[in-house]
Amino acid sequence: MLRNIVGTAGAWVIYSLIWVFGRRCAPEEIPWLVGPLGGNSIGDRPYEETAVAEGLELVREATEGGLIPRFDVLRSKTFASERVNEKIRDFYENTHRYALDTWATTYFPARLALWLLVATISRRVDQLNFPLDGLDTAYGITSEIILLRKPDGEIRYTGWFRKLARGGQVIYTGFYMTQDVPGVEGACVKVVFPMPNGNATVILRPQHDDGDGFRLVSAGHSFGDTGFYRMQRSGHRLRVWRVQTLHERFDLFVDHEQTVRCEHAIRFLGFPVLTLHYRIREKDSSTSPASVTR
Repeated sequence: MLRNIVGTAGAWVIYSLIWVFGRRCAPEEIPWLVGPLGGNSIGDRPYEETAVAEGLELVREATEGGLIPRFDVLRSKTFASERVNEKIRDFYENTHRYALDTWATTYFPARLALWLLVATISRRVDQLNFPLDGLDTAYGITSEIILLRKPDGEIRYTGWFRKLARGGQVIYTGFYMTQDVPGVEGACVKVVFPMPNGNATVILRPQHDDGDGFRLVSAGHSFGDTGFYRMQRSGHRLRVWRVQTLHERFDLFVDHEQTVRCEHAIRFLGFPVLTLHYRIREKDSSTSPASVTR
């Protein structure tokens, strides 16, 4: 009961912040930002709900496809996609063939706030249950690629559904796509995480490191730029809060053993909150046949 009370109070605080700091927009005013919204509970429900709402074909346990089906879509005057290591490109284009070993590092005092968020809100809505300790991921994380296709066969969204193998808590119910946004030249990576009656959307700019690695950063300057956007349905409109002080960064590189690795760092108010360390490897065995729903 105490957890429910704290969770309700925490959700109310978040909704109040969205109301105070957000702007009210009609969906047609921000087509670059619009994405799937969630119901009362998340889990894997948004995939089927979005497929029904948009008339898409839903493919569960997909045996093809990746988070960025064509990596060269990201090519621009400031980003040479061909410079990125082929192993990293293949991971993004064929994510279904890869498994991830994960370790988590949290930092004091942000760890306390993150624990409170996960223990009260995330577990209740079954979304964004971030691992708070290295032991949380000791038994592994499941990784399912879900394709949502238009009637002509084009992929509208690539879903990436990840859970803790032990306990089954949902870490990410995500929708991935590439997107042009007003404040950035060239395509960005857009990730939508449905939340109750809204979503959290992260828009990331592709960048190079000093070698053949790949970097995605959400730090931007203003509305319409890269960043973290928290949205809530407000009648027929959306209340949108761009959280200026929340930044994410992904650094992917190939190590000396020719294994792809990723460091995913989250910072708030300039302080480190969470770093997820990934070892990305090809799966040892073939996946089961995909399940298709129309």
